[in-house]
Amino acid sequence: MDKHYFFVRHGETSYNKMRIIQGSGVDSELNEVGQEQSRYFYEHYRDEAFDYVICSGLKRTYQTVRPFVEELYTPFEKTSLINEISWGVHEGKKGNQDLKLHYKRMIQEWSNGNFHASLEGAESAFQLSSRLNRFLDYLVSLPHEKVLICTHGRTLRCLLCLMKGEHLREMENYSHYNTGLFQAGYSDGKFIVKKENDVSHLRTSSLIQNW
Repeated sequence: MDKHYFFVRHGETSYNKMRIIQGSGVDSELNEVGQEQSRYFYEHYRDEAFDYVICSGLKRTYQTVRPFVEELYTPFEKTSLINEISWGVHEGKKGNQDLKLHYKRMIQEWSNGNFHASLEGAESAFQLSSRLNRFLDYLVSLPHEKVLICTHGRTLRCLLCLMKGEHLREMENYSHYNTGLFQAGYSDGKFIVKKENDVSHLRTSSLIQNW
């Protein structure tokens, strides 16, 4: 049985706009722009007839897909398996030069193949990929044929690598706008990514944000 998965990043939050690091420890809400992005996404994809919705355990993802649940009454669940990566002591802070330096050093470690490297008190790429592999195993075990999944930027980057069978260092090659859509099919035990970071549902350029 072929299955179809629609992955979407959450809408904009005030923390996104202020360039404050959220991760999994800051449970922010959508701002007005994020709510507008969510509404346009819903209007564009409401006729897809999703038979299930999954979001992370953080409010910004549920708020993004809430119309599918509360207006179309689509069954849904929340799972922390697709929470954003934990950025440890960086969460809730603005990205100053010192924090940016630590982040760049960690990304370089990942590029060199050291996926156990992490920021202080944070998850590593290895830990993130481990829980996302568990999520993908769970996802394909579900009976649903068309599922909408709302998650986060770094999580999406890692999911794309896992679904494509790429090395985790390739995460840096992927962009993710707020409410950008990534579509994948699943057949014969394999994922095929068909669409990446599609924001055609956003009607004005002012709504296309990549915070």
